[in-house]
Amino acid sequence: MKKENFYLFLQSVPKAELHIHIEAVITLDSICRLYEKRFGKKMTKAEQTALFTYEDLNGFIKAFLQVQDLFTEVSDFDYVFADFERYLKGNGITHCEAFFAPSAFVKKGFDYEQMIKNFTKNVNRIKKESGITIKLLVDVSRTFGLENAMANYELMKSHPSSCVIGIGLGGAEQKGPCKDFGPVFEKARKEGFHTVAHAGEDVGPESVWDAINVLNAERIGHGITSIQDKALVSHLAQKQIPLEICPTSNTFTKKIVSTIEDHPVREFFDQGLLVTIGTDDPVFFKVTLLDEFWALHKKAGFTLDQIKVLLENSFKASFLSDAQKKKAIKELDAAWEENIKKYE
Repeated sequence: MKKENFYLFLQSVPKAELHIHIEAVITLDSICRLYEKRFGKKMTKAEQTALFTYEDLNGFIKAFLQVQDLFTEVSDFDYVFADFERYLKGNGITHCEAFFAPSAFVKKGFDYEQMIKNFTKNVNRIKKESGITIKLLVDVSRTFGLENAMANYELMKSHPSSCVIGIGLGGAEQKGPCKDFGPVFEKARKEGFHTVAHAGEDVGPESVWDAINVLNAERIGHGITSIQDKALVSHLAQKQIPLEICPTSNTFTKKIVSTIEDHPVREFFDQGLLVTIGTDDPVFFKVTLLDEFWALHKKAGFTLDQIKVLLENSFKASFLSDAQKKKAIKELDAAWEENIKKYE
């Protein structure tokens, strides 16, 4: 299938995205608006280039925090959700489970309750206008330690919302081992929240083991260093613990892989792991979900039928109810059969 037809076809098929950070869907245009609002002057081309110039995970995290620092009031999140909606529509995403990291905003003095009210308003508006469902996972953040992570969890619990379903662990993996955050994850599980964790992105397979055994994470964000441990790969396959693979993000860090061709996603899939595909941070890595699937198709040898399995996995690994999953996969199958002949 030619590239143009591939994109048109795949855009027409319902899909879920399970690994994306809401602040990282904000467009450069919106960033420039926030910059001018924050500093009273326009953002120069040199400043735009510098913001998006980084060579490793820590450099990216620094840029991510710089974007967060441009926000001056809760209503600025309206920019984020307007860009988010356009991204979801453009990629044919009908369900999304996204991360939100409150630490930097709370440290700036933002009121968590007002932020969640803004998010809930925007999520409900998007569902009403576009039919797209969005659920949020609060990134308690490993970057600032256990005490801060527990504080973030308590804020989430104290201000419940229909769009917030659990917690995640993101941030600088080397600075915050999974095993350090057992108490907050145990508390979240006992109190009925979903738990996921970034692990095996920038640290070895021991990080993934800790996410499973200490955090009892229901999904693993990235998990690419699992390939270094055959027993871990077998465990992930047997237990069908989902991996949220973000190919472009993973190749950017270059610590584990530097090209899509070398990415372990192919081996994970072939060994029966429950693999899902995400973008992580679309604006920072200049990638969309459709781009990720095209790269897998052209560079990693995924056939269309195998891509369909990945799309089905995105719903299977989601936190939708069983009935909602069955309905979503049925709609995916119908759209696939209806549209594939148009573009072959």
